[in-house]
Amino acid sequence: MGIEDIAACVNGPAGAASVSLPTTVNDASRAERDLAQLDDRALIERAQSGDRVAFETLVHRYDRDVLRLATSVLRSPEDARDVYQEVFLKIYRNLHRFRVDSSFYTWMYRIVTNACLDHLRRRRCRPEDQAPEMAPLTREEAAGDFFDRQPGTSADQNPERQVLGQEIGQRIDAALEMLSPRERMIFEMKHYEGLKLRAIGEALGTTEETVKNSLFRATRKLRAQLEGIR
Repeated sequence: MGIEDIAACVNGPAGAASVSLPTTVNDASRAERDLAQLDDRALIERAQSGDRVAFETLVHRYDRDVLRLATSVLRSPEDARDVYQEVFLKIYRNLHRFRVDSSFYTWMYRIVTNACLDHLRRRRCRPEDQAPEMAPLTREEAAGDFFDRQPGTSADQNPERQVLGQEIGQRIDAALEMLSPRERMIFEMKHYEGLKLRAIGEALGTTEETVKNSLFRATRKLRAQLEGIR
């Protein structure tokens, strides 16, 4: 779903003025370059006034972050794309409610995490919607970082390690499915997204201590499931 598709779903943020688009290609290119130099607050203020190009610039600034987190958590490209569309549609519909003195990044991440949690909960209720297996390489790398076991040589140079990496990736995916949706979300955000506990808490609307406790439970469960892996 592109910006045109998102805009077509709604008439624009409530109370927004009519949208004014550039009239020529050169004008459009110049406007995009100018907007790209603006900070989030300026873009949001213009988007709240009905500037669709400003909103598109805002989307392009964060679309990779949204898709990466959704893919990492859901382990399903199709579900990740659904969340991606859902998130930016919600942002478009609710941008007029956003307070510019707040953190847009945190507000956006809260929308993303809630959408991912909803998908994970639905998946647990419907086994037929379990995510398909994906390439395990990133899981192997992530597991190596998390469990402090860095490989001495790359998997590409060692076929045995490549096969082992695939097996480890599959076991990690299966272990992650044993976590609760919130535990999995927190684990993914901490170890695969590299977010600080405080940032995770802000995104999930909870305290840093609660995040720390959930992360501890998730880690303990994963270690139990992955016992024996070297």
